[in-house]
Amino acid sequence: MTVRIIAAMTANCFFLKMVIGVAAFGLPAQCLLGATCSVVKHNPPSEADKAMLAADYAKAESLYKAGLAAHPDDLDATIGLVHSLFQEQKIVDAADAVKTALDATPKAADGTPNSASLLTLLGEVKFHQGDLWEVEPIVLASYKQDPCNPRTRLLFARISQANSRFSTARQQLGIAHQFDPSDPEIRQAWIAALPLKQQISEEEAFLASPEAQDDKAQKSGHFLLESLKIQDAAQPKACRLSAGGPSADIPFIRLMGFKGPFAADKLRAFGLEVVLDSGKTRLQIDTKTSGITLHHSVADRVGLKRIGDAPAGGDPNMKAYPAYAGSIHIGGLEFQNCTVTVLDTPSMFDDGDGFIGTDAFSQFLITLDSPMRKLLLAPLPAKPNATPAEVPSLLSTGVEPDDSAPGDRCIAPDLKDWTQFYHFGPNLLLPATLNGTKVKLFLLDAGTNDTTISTSLALDLPNVHEKASGGPGGKVNYVDDATFDFAHMSQKVVGVNASDTSGQSKAAGAQISGVIGWGILKTLTTHIDYRDGLVKFDYVPNRGYKFE
Repeated sequence: MTVRIIAAMTANCFFLKMVIGVAAFGLPAQCLLGATCSVVKHNPPSEADKAMLAADYAKAESLYKAGLAAHPDDLDATIGLVHSLFQEQKIVDAADAVKTALDATPKAADGTPNSASLLTLLGEVKFHQGDLWEVEPIVLASYKQDPCNPRTRLLFARISQANSRFSTARQQLGIAHQFDPSDPEIRQAWIAALPLKQQISEEEAFLASPEAQDDKAQKSGHFLLESLKIQDAAQPKACRLSAGGPSADIPFIRLMGFKGPFAADKLRAFGLEVVLDSGKTRLQIDTKTSGITLHHSVADRVGLKRIGDAPAGGDPNMKAYPAYAGSIHIGGLEFQNCTVTVLDTPSMFDDGDGFIGTDAFSQFLITLDSPMRKLLLAPLPAKPNATPAEVPSLLSTGVEPDDSAPGDRCIAPDLKDWTQFYHFGPNLLLPATLNGTKVKLFLLDAGTNDTTISTSLALDLPNVHEKASGGPGGKVNYVDDATFDFAHMSQKVVGVNASDTSGQSKAAGAQISGVIGWGILKTLTTHIDYRDGLVKFDYVPNRGYKFE
């Protein structure tokens, strides 16, 4: 089997962007570049490969290193070693392994290594290091050497997804899967981008394939499959707007302290009053929670119907389940036929029934007017030559319905001065500098008051100290004062603690160097366009309420 490809240019509303490969899926197309790509044929898995498939990454690392010691030019062993190090979060070691391989590789006249596979591996390292703006030029260089490399296509899909080029990401995943349908990582990424019913059939096929026969893949795959089937049965229609809109002005509510006698009277967060069916709830606004998440006692109180027995998201370790709400009222808006996530755990708060992620409103233009304590919603800018917009949905589970899958970023003229952010699920990652250092990725988190930096970044700064802490180890690093520069804003913060961001970085697949929290965001008006990956901040001194 061969696959023919073409190269093309596509435009957003303001800038031309290079799309490195466009294919007519399942149909041969005239090849403008003269390249015909064969489907990859893999050798039988080595013992190191088997360890990787079984998720025994330490063993895989050891076996790949042994193989490279005997055969230093073994490209497959180098790729396997780097991927095992990624899984162990040994990003520095992975970068060193790629550098060693690149140093030993012949170079072209312009100094570019003559290896598309190693260039792609370098791009993967840059992605994991959080240097996302360096990835696409590397992808282009790799593509010029070998447009048939499936891992290059996978990497381009990932950076496109992060850059809100969702159509391009889906397209590149399709090409990657055509080139190498046996690569488990490519296949799972491709399945996740399909419409829901196709996800179900392809996940069933994957679980029956030789690539998914280890116990871990079978266990997690069957949980995911059951969750997909429940989602398909529970939500035949999107959680569509049925009354009100298309704009809204919704006041914040005050949420008070954690459980216990000493914090109950202290403001801890702001939220929204949300009516689920006939029951009122008080949900905390959060920029990194997806959709609507309730505690089970609240779901029982308002009478929500549990859907099936599978955990939410197919994760067997997540104590949560989906539930059905016939209607959801938020401010003057009403949405019907909705699914929410219910945590099967008690709340740690005296006041507050759960969370509502700002991504639930991603089919609107969002304004978090923190100084005036209100949420404003407006229609998204129309795209050129677009068909009339559908009635917007509330993404109550944080998932786009199949019939409204987002396309590529389109920067409307009115939004040309906004800043592009990187999109990882519900998370918004912004490039920022700290005290004029190298640009790093920071997570916007309205759900926590503290602005923090990662432990690894703190160690690179000159004015870091230790102080006593009630947490593990009894001490924490902190910076006396730090100036954050992001999205045309500059904010000085006195006393910034360092914290471990490895879990967040692993989930994103990219190094997160800190959190920009409510302590900064409460003074700003934050505008978000999730569809196009754009954000803008306004600051007006002495505007609005005085915050506690």
